[in-house]
Amino acid sequence: MTLAVASVPASLAAHVPPAEWALMQEDIAAIRDLKQARDAIILAHNYQTPDIYHGVADIMGDSLALAREAMSARASVIVVAGVHFMAETAKLLNPDKTVLIPDSRAGCSLAESITAADVRSLRARHPGLPVIAYVNTSAAVKAEVDYCCTSANAREVVEHAARAAGTDAVIMLPDRFLAANTARETAIRIIAWDGACEVHERFTAADIAQVRRQHDGVAVLAHPECPEEVVAAADFAGSTAAIADYIARHRPARAALITECSMADNIAAASPGTTFVKPCNLCPHMKRITLAGIRRALETMTEPVTIDPALAAPARAAVERMLAI
Repeated sequence: MTLAVASVPASLAAHVPPAEWALMQEDIAAIRDLKQARDAIILAHNYQTPDIYHGVADIMGDSLALAREAMSARASVIVVAGVHFMAETAKLLNPDKTVLIPDSRAGCSLAESITAADVRSLRARHPGLPVIAYVNTSAAVKAEVDYCCTSANAREVVEHAARAAGTDAVIMLPDRFLAANTARETAIRIIAWDGACEVHERFTAADIAQVRRQHDGVAVLAHPECPEEVVAAADFAGSTAAIADYIARHRPARAALITECSMADNIAAASPGTTFVKPCNLCPHMKRITLAGIRRALETMTEPVTIDPALAAPARAAVERMLAI
């Protein structure tokens, strides 16, 4: 089974060398056939490689967009090309559907930085304060909190939660940098957990300065999981979707995306007039998801995501409260 080169999406062909395409086309063709046979769709996060993002994905975006789309997915099977907490979120919102993750080892350093017991301890130390969990958390942690949030809506969720509880402070976990960067945008006091993303915490203000020295006039766009000094040194900070929207609206001649490497590859396909500078870091967990793994998942219907029913209802409620804001 092969896929004619002429049918390669232009967005993919422009960023995948012909020699690599020859290796990919059989998997892509097989995945497209399997999606029809299994009544399946593929959700792909912005950090997936171009062969997945442009070659086989049906829905692409940041964690908020994928969470929203998961709620309205009509397919019987959802394959999540992302890390494990994203697959859990899709399952929470689609309890009666089969949700597959091609590699269950695709974890997240941020999600693993906090446990349900840690959340209970935080509540005990700060009674009466609403607790907000970044979606980059396990279902067990989500089940212990009042709201979820993403980097795209953190400020809105923080302010809504404080207003609804009649407080001037909230607990926000687990990313200390997202909490600090959100605190700069609101009068609400944020009590943070000491977690961080291994991709974004490695960036420094010195990296930004070096990029500016080497690339005159470059637009620097940072993810709010980066340290505060990095966000302060950037021209714009926002979620992966907000970064993509900034590029689409402003069309800078040069842009440096201070986030995961594949982000620039995927945005470049829709922004031919922008040259992307790459002082990026790779996420080893996202890179566990491959075309071969997606094909295997659909062929064998593995690995299915399951969630303890005792955790599912409260965890789902926290996600749904976020989506309702």
